[in-house]
Amino acid sequence: MAEYKNNHKPYGPYEKYFKRPLDIIFSLLALIILSPVLLVVAILVRIKLGSPIIFKQERPGKDEKIFKLYKFRTMTDARDKKGKLLPDEKRLTKFGKLLRSTSLDELPELFNILKGDMSFIGPRPLLVEYLPYYTKSEKHRHDVRPGLTGLAQANGRNLVTWDKRLKLDAQYANHVSLIQDISIIFSTIAIVFKRSGITDGKTQTMTTLIQERTGRNA
Repeated sequence: MAEYKNNHKPYGPYEKYFKRPLDIIFSLLALIILSPVLLVVAILVRIKLGSPIIFKQERPGKDEKIFKLYKFRTMTDARDKKGKLLPDEKRLTKFGKLLRSTSLDELPELFNILKGDMSFIGPRPLLVEYLPYYTKSEKHRHDVRPGLTGLAQANGRNLVTWDKRLKLDAQYANHVSLIQDISIIFSTIAIVFKRSGITDGKTQTMTTLIQERTGRNA
């Protein structure tokens, strides 16, 4: 795979001067307004799923810089007799499914946005191990900050193919605009309320990128 190089330059005043300040303002406001929800969810996660309450995982961000993504945990630590973690579908409880279907598990990412790891709108931060499997054009998804939601999520969430998903990510990075961001926000809200494009833990809606591009079976 080609080595990543960020040649991206802001295309207009919105991306260059306003997008990051708006992220700071709205993430701070959201954390204040949603603090009761965050507290209630945190308490319920502690009671129903245990600790730690927050799930942390390394993800590549802008310029492929690695950061720790924050989410509410949605699975238990149930293990077999040998002490090995059980498969995801057996550790994902009804409460965990509810958190995922309503996207409440994503709320801690507001701290990532405030810190500057992420933006409200941008390509979703995927797994670190996916980095070697992007094409040269797909790598441009890392020209911008990853987002809480993005163009791919507004066009099918987890139901779109990897090729289309990554193409949409690169398309977004090449054409950041206020109008597009507003459109993505409203589309995402509609999808969340419909609870569409969600993996329930029993049925995998798509193979991993590694499986698809190496021809390995799930």
